[in-house]
Amino acid sequence: MKLTKFPHACLRIEQDGGVLVVDPGVFSEPGDALRGADAVLITHEHADHVDVDALKAAARRELAVYAHADVAAQLTEVDAAVTAVAPGDSFTAAGMEVRVFGDRHAHIHEDVPDIPNNAYLIGGRVYYAGDAFSLPGVEVETLFVPIGAPWMKLAEAIDYVRAVAPQRAHPTHDAVLSTAGQSISDNWLTQRGGTSYSRLTPGTPTEL
Repeated sequence: MKLTKFPHACLRIEQDGGVLVVDPGVFSEPGDALRGADAVLITHEHADHVDVDALKAAARRELAVYAHADVAAQLTEVDAAVTAVAPGDSFTAAGMEVRVFGDRHAHIHEDVPDIPNNAYLIGGRVYYAGDAFSLPGVEVETLFVPIGAPWMKLAEAIDYVRAVAPQRAHPTHDAVLSTAGQSISDNWLTQRGGTSYSRLTPGTPTEL
């Protein structure tokens, strides 16, 4: 399995010729991430997790897109096979097994509407929870942990890594932080997360 982390909150996973992209948002060079993709997973509707215009530009009828029903309803102009999925579902995307976890987006403020947020376990190895600290309740090899957002504090990220107890963890959701802010968060997760933690270079493939 080859994994490429794109800026902010996007992943591209390749295995046995299949290409799966997660959350190609506006901060994540979505055009590059989506090039040649067979399937796309979307955690929730926020623009930093799904750039609808980029998805429309990359769409073709054989492209499979999976998202919560509330998000799928917003993708009617995307010329692709859009399928609604929810926590508890399992399916195969780009040749990889995907299990859906999660529930709701993390609370931001009482003035901000509550929305659904899917979390995905991909190939039984990579767990990505979007904008939430959803616990999968299963063993996780590689966890992507949010480190910067208006809905979180760093202690929650540390506790999340400890609770999931993955073999390794990498940061995501970090475009809202300066380089210094990313370094501070990385240092805390390295010292306190209780597992192997490292930053991936955006755009550089990593073999898992």
